[in-house]
Amino acid sequence: MNNSEITTTMYIGSGDVAALMAGKETDTHAKLLRRFVSGEKPYYNAKNSPIDALRTGAILEERYDKIKTDDYYAQYVVQSTEMDVLKASIDFAKLDAGKVIDFDELKTVSFDDFLTLQSLAEKPDSQKEIKKRYKKYYYQIQQQLYCTGIDEANLVFLVVYSYDDEENYNRDVQPNECLVFRIHRDEEVINAIKERAQIFQQIKNYYYDKN
Repeated sequence: MNNSEITTTMYIGSGDVAALMAGKETDTHAKLLRRFVSGEKPYYNAKNSPIDALRTGAILEERYDKIKTDDYYAQYVVQSTEMDVLKASIDFAKLDAGKVIDFDELKTVSFDDFLTLQSLAEKPDSQKEIKKRYKKYYYQIQQQLYCTGIDEANLVFLVVYSYDDEENYNRDVQPNECLVFRIHRDEEVINAIKERAQIFQQIKNYYYDKN
């Protein structure tokens, strides 16, 4: 395997952040490290997944796209200019002159979870509650804020009524079926992500060095 093959997988995406922040002795973290140096880029096709939640999430993401304005772009990829090992795939990025100025990170949740989130949305310290209860999503959006360089963005929860594919492909998402949490940059968390990513950056630098 040559350098070009190895380096194709040398990135930490926004979906990898939970594994990055997991304990270094955990299987989750070890799996990330193996993928990072494997040279075998993973291929995901969530819409064909046998897992209902993944498949439904992918379908409803397309349906949510129907209610966004034309200045939002789905699955927009941005790389950090400071640590190029970190890159983020943004669910719905709002662009101005080719730069991300806002975005929505979409999560699908059960009806029961949606009701719980409704109560959180009414609290003045809702961001702290999201950080405590949905740490995986919180880490992800902080990594995305870091990569885009913006100060705040939306974490959007869309309620799932059914796992029937045909129903979901034909569903018209309504604004009142979404809960929007405005998440601000958390420099403490971003610094922790950068610290954990440093060893991955060093590995990437080593293999990108042609000398």
